[in-house]
Amino acid sequence: MAIQRASRSAPGWTPETRRVGEWEVVALSDGHLRLDGGAMWGVVPATMWREWTPPEPDNTILMALRPFLFRRGPHVVLVEPGIGERWSDKWRRIYGIEHDGDVRRSLAALGLAPEDVTMVVGTHAHFDHVGAWVEEQDGRLLPVFPNARHILPQVEIEMALAGENPRSASYRADDVRPLLAAGLLEGVDGVVELAPDLRLHVLGGHSDGVSVVVVHEDGPEAAIFWSDVVPTVHHIQPPYIMAYDIDVVKSHEVRTAWLRRAAERGWLGCFYHDLDHAFARVKQTGRRFEAFPA
Repeated sequence: MAIQRASRSAPGWTPETRRVGEWEVVALSDGHLRLDGGAMWGVVPATMWREWTPPEPDNTILMALRPFLFRRGPHVVLVEPGIGERWSDKWRRIYGIEHDGDVRRSLAALGLAPEDVTMVVGTHAHFDHVGAWVEEQDGRLLPVFPNARHILPQVEIEMALAGENPRSASYRADDVRPLLAAGLLEGVDGVVELAPDLRLHVLGGHSDGVSVVVVHEDGPEAAIFWSDVVPTVHHIQPPYIMAYDIDVVKSHEVRTAWLRRAAERGWLGCFYHDLDHAFARVKQTGRRFEAFPA
C-alpha cells in the first residue's frame, strides 16, 4: 500500500532494525524539531503539502531527527548523529527542538556507549544533522565519540568555517572545530569506501556537499540513507525541492537520477526527517514515484 500522508504519531523512539546483507541497520532518534512548512516544500502548493505534513497554526511542521546505526562485525558506524544539546532556550523555541529522543539514549538501548562507535559520518554539516557529535563539558567543546573516525565532505567543512555568507545560517563553526583540533575529522569528496560494502557518495544540490550513504550498492539487496536529498517519503517527486536547497537545478538532477536508481533496484530507503517512516521503498510508474512501507 502506498504511503499517502504522515499519521502524526506521538513523538518518541521505537527501535527499528533491518538486515541488509551482512549489515544491521538501526533507526535511532535524536528528537524532533519544527521547520517552516513552506520552506520544507518550496514550490509545492500548500493545498498539497498540508495534507501530507499537517502544520501547526504557525505554519511549522514536526520533523524527525533520525540518526542511523550501521553495524557489521567490528564496524559500528553512526550516520548523522543529530542536532545535539548545545542550544539556548531562544533557539530551542525558534526551531521547536524537542529532545524526547536522544542519540546517547538510543545507543544505550542497544547496549552501546559513544566510545563504542568506530566511525561517525556527516552527510553535510547543517546543524540539525551534526550538532550532536560535539558536546560542552566544563566550558569546553569536546567530541562526543572520542574513538571514532569522523567523515564529512571537505566542502562542508569549508562552509562551516567560512563565516558570514548567504549559507551561514545553516552552519556552526563549533560543530567542526573541536573535531579538527582533536585530529578526528577527515574531509572527503567523490565516492568514499567507508567500510566493506558501505559507501558515501558526495552529490551536492541541497548543500554544496550533501551526500547519500549506500549499503551493498553492487549486491542483490541494498539500502540508501537519503539525508536531505530526499528528507521524507513525501518528497520523492524530483520537483518537490526544499526552499533550503542552494542549487535547485542540481538538486533536481541528483534527485531524479538517484530516485530512479533506487526504484529500479528496489533499494530500502532510510529517511532522516520523516515523522513516521524510518524505512520505505520507492517504485516508479511513468514519471512519478510512489513510496511503500518497508
